[in-house]
Amino acid sequence: MTEKSDRVDHQRQVETARKDILVILERIQGQGLISRCTKLWRASSLLCAPRKFRLAGRHLLCLGLLFYLSYYLAGDYFLAHQHQKCLVGTPNVFQRIFRPAEDCSVCQDVQQVEKLADVELEVFEERYAYSGRPVVITDATNDWSAMKVFSFAFFKSLYEDQDANCQFFPYKTGFHNLREVFNMTEDRATLRPGSQPWYVGWSNCDENIGTVLRQHYHRPYFLPPLAESEKTDWIFMGSSGYGAPMHVDDVEHASWQAQIQGSKLWILEPPRECHYTCTRVEVIVNPGEIIILDTNRWYHQTRIISEELSITIGAEYD
Repeated sequence: MTEKSDRVDHQRQVETARKDILVILERIQGQGLISRCTKLWRASSLLCAPRKFRLAGRHLLCLGLLFYLSYYLAGDYFLAHQHQKCLVGTPNVFQRIFRPAEDCSVCQDVQQVEKLADVELEVFEERYAYSGRPVVITDATNDWSAMKVFSFAFFKSLYEDQDANCQFFPYKTGFHNLREVFNMTEDRATLRPGSQPWYVGWSNCDENIGTVLRQHYHRPYFLPPLAESEKTDWIFMGSSGYGAPMHVDDVEHASWQAQIQGSKLWILEPPRECHYTCTRVEVIVNPGEIIILDTNRWYHQTRIISEELSITIGAEYD
């Protein structure tokens, strides 16, 4: 009976602590870095303080978490003052803590990701462009030469000898930069059986290469007339079974991503505070289709499901 009572008491304490943390996080939204750190330190001191002064294991854990959090906060603070934007920023646990609370209307009525063709500009702007509601447009690349031109060999010809410090995502493949990617063995590059799989992403930061890329694709027809598509291209490429882990981005605007080659599964999860009102959705984006998604609000994971090489290109729009 005592053991059961202790278990119930423990569960109540955990639930109370959880509610306290949620209240604290809600109250510090929008405040500065120093203010947030100070309030979190004070709150953790209260939540983790023992009734009697005894350095128990859970108190050491709290202290460790605070130091770890302070380390990443400091790093995030200084990185925020550099010129680069990040598609994948700080670890998810810290993104969840310091992201502003999200309005659940972004996902409340989303039961599936719609696929549309010949969409009217007014309809797209009103329903999808800035609402955060994900959608796939199936006919926006019909006149893009990129569908035939873009390949591993094509990108290799552009980037093989480039030293530009573009933002690069190796995704645990062992590559350190684009030069290494485009100097991999032919067997690995062409996904021959027995070769090591891979998946990478990068932002193009070379204006000359950007000009070449735009010779083969243009601004998607469905974007609002006054919307500007960013000049920074994001390119993702890799083999079957690989993709990006679940994350949320730290960029300025919503974005579109065109599937040039291969097929990719997108797994979308609502903001953490909306888990009880919204549902997780999945959609397969096939060659020639474009997914429009606010990656700042939706947590997202991708996985290549085709046997052929997957190539995706995209950009933000305002």
